[in-house]
Amino acid sequence: MIHYLFEMFSYPFMVRAMVAGGLLSLCAALLGVSLVLKRYSMIGDGLSHVGFGALAVASALNLAPLAVAVPVVILAAFLLLRLSESGKMKGDAATAVFSTGALAIGVMVISVSTGMNADLNSYLFGSILAMSKQDVALSVILSLAVLLFYGFFYEKLFAVTFDENFARATGIRTGIYNSMLAILTAVVVVLGMRMMGALLISSLIVFPALTSMRLFKSYFSVIVSSVVLAALGFGMGMCISFLYGTPAGASIVVVDLALFVVSSLFAWIRER
Repeated sequence: MIHYLFEMFSYPFMVRAMVAGGLLSLCAALLGVSLVLKRYSMIGDGLSHVGFGALAVASALNLAPLAVAVPVVILAAFLLLRLSESGKMKGDAATAVFSTGALAIGVMVISVSTGMNADLNSYLFGSILAMSKQDVALSVILSLAVLLFYGFFYEKLFAVTFDENFARATGIRTGIYNSMLAILTAVVVVLGMRMMGALLISSLIVFPALTSMRLFKSYFSVIVSSVVLAALGFGMGMCISFLYGTPAGASIVVVDLALFVVSSLFAWIRER
């Protein structure tokens, strides 16, 4: 087993994938706790489809993919947040509208332009070969931003997550923290699409948080557990992908799903 690990880390693209993907998994797990508790868990799926639509348009216009996708996805995250807060449209309905609409636009643009090329295919289904040095650099910067965000604003995030009305009454500017969550989630989704693909990136946000909530009850314990489970799921998924030649994104999701099933079974036995 150790021989295979040394062999895996002998490939530069695997090292880049492990560094960038691992850090993005940790970021997604941290953000996922607040998003799941605030019932925004499907926002990752909606934003990933918006990101794919933006990438398709950028590819058709010969523009830099990330330069187009990041601001578009951030704008979509703000709009989803505002629609949910205004009450004019339920959060899940707004996510469905953005998700299906952006995906349809992306498919239409692809069909009338050059067709599905390798780069767009990697954004849709994910590819560890697509991880570049720039992706690694952005992942490190993002990870530091998320860690600093949680470190400095832990108590305020706790209040905003569990009782936003109470937090607002105590003087906490909930709009700012919700906006920061939306921005960080949008950036994580766009960067994570390179490895996981638009169809699977939301699993990095949802699974670690849900699994941790089966095992622990306190907010801090759930956060720590989510980070640990995200790292474990990502590492095991990448090893399975390397050993058996399976897609990296799908392998990671299958491991996360297995951890969720085991934790649910353990919680059921404990309650009995």
